Amino acid sequence: QVQFVESGGGLVQPGGSLRLSCVVSGSLFRIYAMGWYRQAPGKQRELVAVITSSGSTNYADSVKGRVTISRDNDKTTVYLQMNGLKPEDTAVYYCNQNPLGSWGQGTQVTVSS
Repeated sequence: QVQFVESGGGLVQPGGSLRLSCVVSGSLFRIYAMGWYRQAPGKQRELVAVITSSGSTNYADSVKGRVTISRDNDKTTVYLQMNGLKPEDTAVYYCNQNPLGSWGQGTQVTVSS
């Protein structure tokens, strides 16, 4: 069964940066697209960024230009580098694959002064 373990979140001031990591196990990691999602309080979970097995990327308009998704197939890990963080980026961040697996615990990102 596929498992996702997210880490790297925390409290950061507006304009700051964070790098999230997600270690994936039990998956055909190399052949699946991977995505980062987030869920803010009272809102639905949304897709933030996706990276295909070949390395092509796509981003939500709300984060485009501030966020970079990457993957290390040898480490079965997907990353999310976030710069220029805004208070509206505050959410629990999750990773998952396509096709979706069970959700992990996520990692909390809080942007506040």
